[in-house]
Amino acid sequence: MDVHVLSLFPEMLHGFLRASIVGRALEEERVRVHDVQIRSYSTNKHRTVDDTPYGGGSGMVMAAPPLVAAIESLPGTEGMRPHVILLTPSGRLFTQRDAERLATLPAIALVCGRYEGMDARVTAYVDEELSIGDYVLTGGELGAAVILDAVVRLLPGVLGNQHSSIDESHGRSGTLEYPQYTRPAVFRDVAVPLVLQKGDHKKIALWRRWHALRRTRTRRPDLFAAIALTEREQKWLDGEEPQ
Repeated sequence: MDVHVLSLFPEMLHGFLRASIVGRALEEERVRVHDVQIRSYSTNKHRTVDDTPYGGGSGMVMAAPPLVAAIESLPGTEGMRPHVILLTPSGRLFTQRDAERLATLPAIALVCGRYEGMDARVTAYVDEELSIGDYVLTGGELGAAVILDAVVRLLPGVLGNQHSSIDESHGRSGTLEYPQYTRPAVFRDVAVPLVLQKGDHKKIALWRRWHALRRTRTRRPDLFAAIALTEREQKWLDGEEPQ
C-alpha cells in the first residue's frame, strides 16, 4: 500500500513511522509512506499557503490553489489514483470499519489541515472527510498518524498473529474486548479467574463472550444497542459470571 501524507509539517510523523509495528511494516515494504509538502505547490514568491477569510473572522484559512495542486500531483498506484481523505473536525467519525475498508485499497492520501481550516472548495477534490474525535487539534497530522496506524496494522502480514485484529475491541464481534490476563497468576492478592487457568476452551469462550458483552453494555451502550443478541444471551447476560 502507498500512503501519501499532504502536510505543512510532514516531519511530525517521522518519529512515529520509525517505531513499532508501523516501522516494521515500512522496513518490510508492506507499506510505503510519501511526504507531500503542501507549501511546495504555492506559486507566490513567499510560498504562503493561507490568507484571511472572506466575510471576516479570526485566524487564517488554507488557500485552495496549493492544496488542490498537491492533491492533483499524486501519482497513481496499480492504475488507480489514491483515495483522498481530508482530516477535519467536521468530518465523519473514523471507525474500525473505515480502517478495514481503507486497508483494502492500493493507495490513500491523508490531507492535513492547519490554521482555522481550509477553503471549502477543496472538498470537491477529496473522496471523503474524516475526524478522529469530537475535539479540535492544531493540525491534521496527529489524525493522519491515527488513521495510518489503524490501517497499516490490518495489512496482510503486518501483525504476527492474523487473529489479533479480529477479537479486539471494535472488531467484527461489535463488542469491546474481554478482560485479558498474563503471569503471575496472583498479583497483590488478585488472582486470574480460574476458568482461564483450567484450559477448557469452550468455557473460556463463554466467559470471554459474557465479559465482552457486559463491558460493552456498561462502557459503550451505543455499541451494545447495535449487537444482535440471541434469546439465550439476553437471559444469560444478567446471570452469574460463567465459571
